[in-house]
Amino acid sequence: MSSIIESENYDYLFKIMLVGDSAVGKSTLLMRICGDKFNPTFFPTIGVDFKIKTLIQNTNTIKLQIWDTAGQERFKAITSSYYRGAHGVIIVFDVTNKDSFKNVENWLADIEEYKSKNVARLLVGNKADLGDERQVSSEDARIFAEQMGMKYIETSAKTDLNVQKALMSLNEEMKNEFAVKTKNFEENKGKSLKLDKSLKAAEKLEANCKC
Repeated sequence: MSSIIESENYDYLFKIMLVGDSAVGKSTLLMRICGDKFNPTFFPTIGVDFKIKTLIQNTNTIKLQIWDTAGQERFKAITSSYYRGAHGVIIVFDVTNKDSFKNVENWLADIEEYKSKNVARLLVGNKADLGDERQVSSEDARIFAEQMGMKYIETSAKTDLNVQKALMSLNEEMKNEFAVKTKNFEENKGKSLKLDKSLKAAEKLEANCKC
């Protein structure tokens, strides 16, 4: 059983990237994950942003550093460096925008190019509340995700549909990847995850950016 908490101490640290086209709802998902809020006004992310979320699972406290990246092409040179050290990536598309779904393949290619090893991936179809405007069927997205070796979850940042479920699902994937990498998850508690430069920078900024 898992629940979400705020804590200064943690046993494990995971870095998560939110990627996808501009305006698919990455920032609103992050706002819902961390602050349980929704802002319908669109403000494009400039470069990268991040927030902190801590959850407790069984007896383990797991700290998540969730990085929201700009979807615009002109920021790719900046955002690509933040893939380094990531343990999980959420690829977000808008179910009412077929082009954003088609571009998932491009984002997967970027992940393969820039990622570290053992990165868990999750495909998220956001804006599921806009059923009348849907351009991508749940079945098509699910089949594609299975072909790419990912799970698929539909969310709505507006109504909070499956938002925490998506986070917990990715957390399970990351924990499994980490367990395989270290062979024994419990014996490596607190000592196998090293901070890269971006994570160290986040630690310094955490007091101001923590949700």
